[in-house]
Amino acid sequence: MAAREFIRWFSDLSMDDIELVGGKNASLGEMVSSLKAEGVRVPDGFAITTDAYRLVLEENGLDELIERELEAMHRGEKTLEEVGRTIRVDIRSKPLPRRLEEAIVEAYAELSRRSGEEHAAVAVRSSATAEDLPDASFAGQQDTFLNIHGVEQLLEAVRRCFASLYTDRAISYRDDRGFEHSRVSLSVGVQEMVLADRAGAGVMFTLDTETGFDGVVFITAAFGLGETVVQGMTNPDEYYVFKPLIGATGKLPIIRRILGAKEKRMIFATGHSVRTQVVDTRRADRERFVLSDDEIIHLARWAERIEAHYSARRGQPTPMDIEWAKDGESQRLFIVQARPETVHSTRSKRTFQTYHMKETGTVLVSGRAVGEAIVSGKVCRIDDQEEMSRFEDGRILVTQMTDPNWGPIMKRASGIVTDRGGRTCHAAIVARELGVPAVVGTGTATEVLEDGAEVTVSTAEGEVGKVYGGKLAFDVEETSIEEIPSTRTGIMMNVANPAVAFRSCQIPNDGVGLARVEFVIANAIQAHPLALIHYDKLEDAEDRDAIDRLVVGFTSRRDFFVENLAEGIGTIAAAFHPRDVIVRLSDFKSNEYASLIGGQQFEPREENPMIGLRGASRYYNDRFRPAFDLECEALCRVRQRMGLTNVKIMIPFCRTPEEGAKVIEILEAAGLKRGREGLEIYVMCELPSNVILAKEFAELFDGFSIGSNDLTQLILGVDRDSELVAHVFDERNEAVKRAISELIASAKRFNRKVGICGQAPSDFPDFVSFLIEEGIDSISVNPDTALKVRQQVHEMEQASCTGAARE
Repeated sequence: MAAREFIRWFSDLSMDDIELVGGKNASLGEMVSSLKAEGVRVPDGFAITTDAYRLVLEENGLDELIERELEAMHRGEKTLEEVGRTIRVDIRSKPLPRRLEEAIVEAYAELSRRSGEEHAAVAVRSSATAEDLPDASFAGQQDTFLNIHGVEQLLEAVRRCFASLYTDRAISYRDDRGFEHSRVSLSVGVQEMVLADRAGAGVMFTLDTETGFDGVVFITAAFGLGETVVQGMTNPDEYYVFKPLIGATGKLPIIRRILGAKEKRMIFATGHSVRTQVVDTRRADRERFVLSDDEIIHLARWAERIEAHYSARRGQPTPMDIEWAKDGESQRLFIVQARPETVHSTRSKRTFQTYHMKETGTVLVSGRAVGEAIVSGKVCRIDDQEEMSRFEDGRILVTQMTDPNWGPIMKRASGIVTDRGGRTCHAAIVARELGVPAVVGTGTATEVLEDGAEVTVSTAEGEVGKVYGGKLAFDVEETSIEEIPSTRTGIMMNVANPAVAFRSCQIPNDGVGLARVEFVIANAIQAHPLALIHYDKLEDAEDRDAIDRLVVGFTSRRDFFVENLAEGIGTIAAAFHPRDVIVRLSDFKSNEYASLIGGQQFEPREENPMIGLRGASRYYNDRFRPAFDLECEALCRVRQRMGLTNVKIMIPFCRTPEEGAKVIEILEAAGLKRGREGLEIYVMCELPSNVILAKEFAELFDGFSIGSNDLTQLILGVDRDSELVAHVFDERNEAVKRAISELIASAKRFNRKVGICGQAPSDFPDFVSFLIEEGIDSISVNPDTALKVRQQVHEMEQASCTGAARE
């Protein structure tokens, strides 16, 4: 067996061995020794210890050289580039001590024997003693070499790994973080290669990387080796899995799938000097997901187990950053790396900042948003690493993609914009650690954004990051969680965009009083549901072409609609779980439906769509009924397949109890029976008839939600779309308030829940006071006003208690 002073097999290691084998190898050993019994599969391998690295330095007199060169850099006599190059060349050029070389050769022979190959293909990874710590990621600071075959290649890769402790980026990073160079050592991991070039690989986190929401496992995937994902060469698929339901029997809690472009894939090369190559991904592969549902759940379950193990070991919650790969030959999944996540796990949970645009402008480019902030500045477009010296502090860095060599200028940037990359690429990871907003995967930033131009970068408007032309005004609001009071009255939220749900749910709340599905239909689906159902009858060729582009990656047009709607609802429901999420069924008017792709062919022309074919009357309409069936199917998937039974249903614009009964009957036939698995069905109170016939509606529904916008319109006879009579529209009109007061009293009398989800509470503090005085159960407001309303309600409730005590 190989000399134990230089070689340790992963199965003999744990996190207690960081000083001996570095963070990466210690983590691999921890998983092999502690999680194998739980089914977590890690490729076999061994670590070359830090004792070996120190032996190389000592026997070749390299300690003095390194110290001398670094001192010259710190005195300003040499540049970072000069010093790094000198140290690396010297380390690579020195031979490995004979007893170390023999130990490596012996261990490699044993690994090859175990794998059943004469010369096993291995990945050779650097593992520093200051790497993968909970408070410093050191992501990509040292080198990795893939598809290494034979003793000669292995020994050369080991020398290059030792030298990579002094890459420019590693030297700079340690200086910035205050790590003393001489106290950091390097180990090398030699791990059996997973043949992911024939399958796929990616990265997963046990939280949402943008908001820190810890209720999900976030998985990225691309075809080929995982380096394309880590280095941002390609835009990967993305999957979100809801943690609390991963092990639930018969449930599939995949709440979101996003088909990535996956433009490139890294495969093994056949040449001697080049071990890997990047090629274009075939179109057929680009248009399908990398992972099956079973594989997504399999990885998520592993991620959950890894997180639980590390959290227990450290005695505190430890979100994880995990790399995975699928072997194209065996079709088995493997974990190839795992480290503590270093951004949200170290960020203060006591306060949070919220950014808001105060004005709008022209969007020059857009991509995936990284972080949640806004910044203005001048563009510095860097097309090549040779141009880095001209970067100026505080500029917006614009480039095709970044790798660890870009670290020295990324830390000086106020914002980062790239052509390529997804949310787990190098640029995204570093931007989060630095707290810098980034927009990645724009496709055209280096073509569109001119060097020196003033722009505003916004990543505070959901998952789409935007780069606006010019310097635009914005606000920053900081809130202390400790200062937010509790209330007896439920303070719920109105949520339309699933992309902001993970952020909004972290604001103290009592659930979602209004989840609007129209946003998902208009933005994620875009096509009229009947145009999808009756695709063969579409008269407009452009509509057919547009639908063909939309449904790429889906098994059918029907499935495209149902999956997108289910995942939009599911994302919101998961974010606020286990609190109630009241989903209002689609409430487009005919003119709004007509604006969807293919909609003109299926919608009537109405003089006043606001009081036309909308809400309940649409659902049982013979012509629209097939479209409503898709909506019901999506809700079934959320509640029954995903397991998110905190979703409740709300029927809008229900003119009569007879209409309500018809819709309830349709819902039951679709598998959405009131009372089954706790399903509650609410009705919007937005017509005078809902107030007048409150008793009859209460017999059908579990509760009421007041839609103050439409109720005001119909009580005052004001078209709220008309600017000519806009001055008359006011929810605080006495007639409207009397109707609301009567409805609240009726709901109490008939033992039904009653809340409000209209705009008025978000806009008018005096209206909130009125609602509290009337005894409403809950108030649902926009996320940006939730804290303000909660504070006001708390003060009113306190004053009411004080007044009652005096009496």
